[in-house]
Amino acid sequence: MKVYDAEDKVLGRLASIIAKDLLEGEEVSVINAEKAVVTGKRVDIFAEYRSRRARGKQRKGPFYPRRPERIFRRTVRGMLPYQQPKGRDAYKNFKAFIGVPEKFKDVKTLGKDVKGAEGVICTSLEDISKHLGAKF
Repeated sequence: MKVYDAEDKVLGRLASIIAKDLLEGEEVSVINAEKAVVTGKRVDIFAEYRSRRARGKQRKGPFYPRRPERIFRRTVRGMLPYQQPKGRDAYKNFKAFIGVPEKFKDVKTLGKDVKGAEGVICTSLEDISKHLGAKF
């Protein structure tokens, strides 16, 4: 089982690494999912996620999440062939958490080789979720 710490990591870069691990059959967990960042202008990021959330019908979908760990899961799902059995099986082996759960307090985490967002304009998933109306 691999455990990644998403604090100050770029969402898309970390998600692509996780997707590769999942397709290889690994079980992957992510802690501090709300601290992952999305690079770009804050106004543009908020507009993009707001339009994703508003897309579709209330009963029919597509449904887009508000909570940060679910946004993280949705991003990883987009990088998997989840409509095929191998992608669906891989997606079942993925978990994302807000903060650090008790069972991962003493576990060594990965993700140090993933480039962070040093010196780049970025917004955290926590800010995006609060903008979308999530309460966590």
